[in-house]
Amino acid sequence: MDKILKEITHQETFTSEQAKEIIIDITKEEYSNEQIAAILMGIQMRGVTVDEIIGFREGLLATGKAVDLSPYNVIDIVGTGGDGKNTFNISTAACLVVAGAGYKVAKHGNYAASSVSGASNVLEAHGIKFTSDNDQLRRNIETCGFVYQHAPLFASGMKYVAPARKQMGVLGTPTFFNLLGPLVNPCRPTHQLLGVADLNQMRLYQQVYQRLNIQFGIVTSIDGYDEISLTSDFKVITNTKEHIYTADKVGMKAFKQNELYGGNTLDEAKKIFDNVLTNQCTEAQKDVVLINAAFAIQVIEPDKSIDECISIAKESLESGKAYNVLTKYIELNS
Repeated sequence: MDKILKEITHQETFTSEQAKEIIIDITKEEYSNEQIAAILMGIQMRGVTVDEIIGFREGLLATGKAVDLSPYNVIDIVGTGGDGKNTFNISTAACLVVAGAGYKVAKHGNYAASSVSGASNVLEAHGIKFTSDNDQLRRNIETCGFVYQHAPLFASGMKYVAPARKQMGVLGTPTFFNLLGPLVNPCRPTHQLLGVADLNQMRLYQQVYQRLNIQFGIVTSIDGYDEISLTSDFKVITNTKEHIYTADKVGMKAFKQNELYGGNTLDEAKKIFDNVLTNQCTEAQKDVVLINAAFAIQVIEPDKSIDECISIAKESLESGKAYNVLTKYIELNS
């Protein structure tokens, strides 16, 4: 530990393997909470590197529960969270739209960070019981094309850093662990659409994904949403391109931020979510789900134009296929 802290103090960085070993040692309870907090603070102050993120990711996956969905070439649609916008469950609804269109979706998520309802909140509100049983997870993906992995059941290493992260949170200091959530999906998806809240994060994740050999799309809205919000211009980076879009360039209207509001209570959030999937929602709610689903489909099928992908997503939602995925998933997991 003294060597680690000395290296951090001298602004030295760790290799991926060293970062992985730090996580493994933390899960072996070889460090006190105070020592863990010192590591987190030191790395936060000098800035985390791509090598370190990859190593910390590998450490969390190695010490957590793995899920084998390798035959299915799944996609995850996820945001970093914490953007403070309190939107409704856009990425979760987009997952169901993509699954309704015939693709395999394996979402990894948790309870809300800064909104009324995270993915786990809204699914649990439907009576869904979370599981880490690999056979059940595979039945889900085979039966309805969608599976949900509730993060605390898998990334057991996170609990060992929770007290130190909480201490730093009281001081208003984030940690690099905030960046790791989207990267530790236990089934290691082959495709991922990630929403981030700013351009700096976008560039960092781009470098990470390029090293991980994942088919990816990273999106951000210029006004600070960690998804495509259609409330401003938005940027998309994939394995092969970077582009800034406006709403009209994808055939949609621009909307006001209050039109994406997620409600004051979980009941309100659930109602909005259900209204979207039954196509009884507002134009803003519908279009923002469709555009995020469309860019996820384009990650899977990069040769398709975004107009084609929007049409595929729209058919899934308007035909009721997306809602059928939800009802089947509830039946399998209640």
